[in-house]
Amino acid sequence: MRENVMDELKQMQPEDESKKKMLDILKRLHLEEEMASDGEDESMLSEELIQKVMSGEEIKLEDLSDCEIKRFRQALASGELSKMIEPWTPWWKKPSARSISLGPDGSQLIRQVNAEDTAVPYPDANTDQEASINEIPEGPESPLPSLKQLTRTEPSPLLAVHLVDILYSYCFTLRLYNGDWHSDPLGASTVALSMSKVMGQDAKPETVPEALAACIEETCSPAYRHTGGFRFAIGLVDDIIAILSLGQNALICALCDFHRLVEVGKSMLKVEKVGKTERAQGSPKLRSAARKLFFMTCWVHEQPDEAWPSLAHIVQVQKASMEELETGNWKADRKSKPQSAVLIEEL
Repeated sequence: MRENVMDELKQMQPEDESKKKMLDILKRLHLEEEMASDGEDESMLSEELIQKVMSGEEIKLEDLSDCEIKRFRQALASGELSKMIEPWTPWWKKPSARSISLGPDGSQLIRQVNAEDTAVPYPDANTDQEASINEIPEGPESPLPSLKQLTRTEPSPLLAVHLVDILYSYCFTLRLYNGDWHSDPLGASTVALSMSKVMGQDAKPETVPEALAACIEETCSPAYRHTGGFRFAIGLVDDIIAILSLGQNALICALCDFHRLVEVGKSMLKVEKVGKTERAQGSPKLRSAARKLFFMTCWVHEQPDEAWPSLAHIVQVQKASMEELETGNWKADRKSKPQSAVLIEEL
């Protein structure tokens, strides 16, 4: 059965929409190359390959010459190709995000029925990606249970702090994947767990500054420094504030979307070519993350509306404090440089 699944995956062709996106990117790259060259003959792709791209044919790395492969890799390393990708506008920045409506039980009031809905409970990598990327994420399909049905103990008073960690991880993952986590659900879920200490390491931060500090430290680590470092992290804090400011329904939709991401990543782990050790370690973590996200969704549903502006204000204050600290460090560095030069002269 596993061999049959892998054979099917190998035979799967890229979806028309995905091929169209790549074709548009390559066309824009070629046009920019022509404008930049200003009459020069040198181009990243040969004329033959350019014609194949323009006609919509699929090209592979093996089709490139050694020189073309070298130039292609140089363009990847320099970030030249990234400017060809249309920047994604987060759904929480759209006007429609201000008017999200859910039922009293937390479920969505209107649900678009697709053919896929009758087959699987969660969208997979072959789902219509445009709807998923450009529109507001769907809310829960069924009523959310009360917390009393899920646990006999009182929920932790630190859940609001943990929510900040989870939202940071969600925004980071979507920003990193330019809104399209469907292109690599397993990779996206792995990134999400590495960024969220609450879901990935079962951490229990006790304050908002502690939660944000851990997330920002991870963002500035060698693994993710290429994303933009501290300035990118500050932008993600703005994203958290934006989602919190939208209120309960937006939070539920965000957590529901995050839950789908993890669930699809978990299902992909079963069919991807990964080692037994990696599968054994990844599957329990993804299951645990999915449970935490569902519980957090139910918890958010039962909180009063005034909780979210208050939490947004706390995050805003912490953001201002971090920016002030960063500015202070920059000024201190500026002051220390002339002093160092004088010392060197004296020596």
